[in-house]
Amino acid sequence: MSRVQPKTIPAQERKELLDELWSLVVCLETRDEIENFFRDLLSETESVMLARRVRIARLLLEGKSYEDICELMNASEGTIASVHRWLQGRNEGYATILPRLEKELGTQRKEREKHIKQREAGSFEWLKKRYPLHFLLFNLLDLSDKPTTKRKKKKS
Repeated sequence: MSRVQPKTIPAQERKELLDELWSLVVCLETRDEIENFFRDLLSETESVMLARRVRIARLLLEGKSYEDICELMNASEGTIASVHRWLQGRNEGYATILPRLEKELGTQRKEREKHIKQREAGSFEWLKKRYPLHFLLFNLLDLSDKPTTKRKKKKS
C-alpha cells in the first residue's frame, strides 16, 4: 500500500473518508464480523501495534511507570509518551472504552475459571456432569437459575 500523508489530502476529502470508515465500523455487529473486518483491513503488524498501544494505555491508567512499561512491553519511551499524551487530552476514546474492556476481560476470565472448575476431575461440577441422574435435583435447580429466552411463535 502506498503511503499518503494525511495533510496532503484536502480537508473535506479526508473528513469524508474518515466518516465512511467510522460508519462502516458502526455497522459491525458481532465479534467475528469485527475480527474479520480488521484482519482484512490491517496487516498483522498493524493490528499488533494498535493492540500494544491499547495495552500501554491500560498500563498507564493502572499507574505503571514509563520504566516498568518499557521493560514489560519492550516499547520505547517515545511510544509510551505519545499514548500518554492521547490519554491526557486529545479525545475521550481511551477513557470511554478502556473501562468497558476491563469489564469484558473480567467476564471472560470468570468464564474461563468456571470452565476450568467444571473440567477438574472429582469436583462437584464435574460430578454433576458425569452423573446427571444422581444430581438431577441440583441440575434442575441450576437450570431454573438461568434466564430463559422467549421464543417467537411463527404465524400460520
